[in-house]
Amino acid sequence: MPIAIDLPTIWAFIIAFAIFAYVVMDGFDLGIGILFPAFAEGRERDSAMNSIAPVWDGNETWLVLGGGGLMAAFPMAYGVILSALYTPIIAMLLALIFRGVAFEFRWRDPRHRRYWDTAFTLGSIVAAFAQGITLGGLLQGISVDSRVYSGGWWDWLSPFSLLVGVALVCGYAMLGATWLIMKSEGSLLDHAYRLALRFGVATIVGMAAVSAWTPFLANEYYLRWFAWPQVLFTAQVPLLVAVASVGFFFALRHKRSYWPFLIALGLFALGLVGLGISLFPYVVPRAITIWDAAAPDKSLGFMLVGALIMVPIILIYTGYAYWVFRGKTGHEGYH
Repeated sequence: MPIAIDLPTIWAFIIAFAIFAYVVMDGFDLGIGILFPAFAEGRERDSAMNSIAPVWDGNETWLVLGGGGLMAAFPMAYGVILSALYTPIIAMLLALIFRGVAFEFRWRDPRHRRYWDTAFTLGSIVAAFAQGITLGGLLQGISVDSRVYSGGWWDWLSPFSLLVGVALVCGYAMLGATWLIMKSEGSLLDHAYRLALRFGVATIVGMAAVSAWTPFLANEYYLRWFAWPQVLFTAQVPLLVAVASVGFFFALRHKRSYWPFLIALGLFALGLVGLGISLFPYVVPRAITIWDAAAPDKSLGFMLVGALIMVPIILIYTGYAYWVFRGKTGHEGYH
């Protein structure tokens, strides 16, 4: 008896994994850009920049995989989402380009380094904020009529999407600070512990606010979280967030090196689980499911072969890069 393979679901999980990988990997280097003005000019800023120099560009591979996978696997959803969220997505891409240019030029144009540092910070903040607004705009719902976007130019802009944007900026800053706890030493390390505490509190407050607001965006969200008996399952997510939060502050208080970063990743993973509870199986909330939006099975099957080859390769070379550049870094590089 042949085994039925649900290719749209498989691709939904592949894209979700790629987006999560991008968020956690590019998140910490965006976070360092967000925190950059808090670092002293000279050694602290150079050390922070050196800690991400070997890996920051490769982290965006996952953004390409997530965006390209959405376009190829779910073309209808890609068209609707891009039409609805064109402005914040373009702002994000331009900001990523802007910060990338600033990253390179700050080393090659030392006379104007202060201006490139400002550009690096602005690009990081705008990119992170735009990503949060994009998520908030998607989560609050997109107007769809006959499977095409039917809303206005500014539908994505709302108090909820702005809240998600601010929460994600704080979350990335927390990731950046905990990354520096692993990678830095001296005054920068002390600074990173203080920043991790502040932005850890801000991130958890932001997560709580977004989580409390989301069920009231639509009745379907409310039922997914609070209807019986699935509430027995969904209640485990905020419980685990509370446990992880206690562990995070315990690790900071006891000056652990790796646990703050790992627990911060866990908080982001729990956020992704919560997002999945709210959305799945919709790719456009309450309008288009993954099966409605999916490309033909033959196309999905053909692409899956490539993904099964390329994703492990990306994971291997990414892991190798992080392994080679493990350890502490100073203002002159790794040692």
